[in-house]
Amino acid sequence: MTAAATTITASGRSAGRLANLAGGWRALPPRAKAGCVILGIFVLVALFGPYLAPDNPSATSSALLAAPSPRHLLGTTSTGQDVLSQILAGTRSTVVIALAAGALATVLAVVVGMAAGFLGGIWDELLSLLSNVFLVLPALPLLVVLLAYQSARGDIGTILVLSALGWPWGARIIRAQTLSLRHRDFVAAARETGERTWRILLTELLPTELNLVAAAFVGAVLYALGASVALAFLGLTDTSQWSLGTMLYWAQTQNALQLGAWWWFIPPGLAVALIGVGLVLVNFGLDELGNPRLRAVPVPRRGWRRQPSRPSDPTPVRRGGRS
Repeated sequence: MTAAATTITASGRSAGRLANLAGGWRALPPRAKAGCVILGIFVLVALFGPYLAPDNPSATSSALLAAPSPRHLLGTTSTGQDVLSQILAGTRSTVVIALAAGALATVLAVVVGMAAGFLGGIWDELLSLLSNVFLVLPALPLLVVLLAYQSARGDIGTILVLSALGWPWGARIIRAQTLSLRHRDFVAAARETGERTWRILLTELLPTELNLVAAAFVGAVLYALGASVALAFLGLTDTSQWSLGTMLYWAQTQNALQLGAWWWFIPPGLAVALIGVGLVLVNFGLDELGNPRLRAVPVPRRGWRRQPSRPSDPTPVRRGGRS
């Protein structure tokens, strides 16, 4: 009986969790749902794409600059490499770099922003000065210089450099929200009970700022995506490892545009654009979820008739002079 009761309780909890997930999905704005679907597709491609590639992305063949055909669905390069296989293999590197750099940048933004806003005083001034210094630095030229002096060009170095330069915007937003929350009653009550500072930040303030943290994460991932593709296109990353930016690099260096091989550079560029669109839609959806004023007003159905409103009573007019 005890084992059966435990099984029933566990199944009830699982059903409750599924119901909560379904309810959360229904509560998302349409933009956020569309963005999640787009990003989910590319995450699946990143996970299983290298195993689904029809050919080795680096293998050459005699079909040079072949247009899309049943044998090569997205055509081949000037050396006979299959473009579809390169996209399926290269999406993983691009997505991993963007997500990892975005996650590290978000952690830095949360730590610096919440510490500056909650501690105040000299700590606020120092951390705000640090954020402002990183904000005024030209990001892309600095990335080019830092990566050019790296002895080994790999994904780890790119992730570290991107995360080190992608946190200031999120830190400023989180700092402003923390400044508005640190004098609230629930924070004062936690202080009176003797809670430590780190516990107040983690258990009291951080849960109330999850929407901002999620928005900062999406923005950091979008920044890391564009910057990593741009750096790979300039040849500042490991060009022997396939990514969407590396495909654009080889297409540019081997004159794909002049040769009219549109199938060589349009598919990777379109994939980067779709990932960016998915991130932007999720960001807009998070804004609508956190700010009810941005939500669209539901349009009434065609068969619905609006009830005529009762006109207000007219203002009485006195006649016959003064009373």
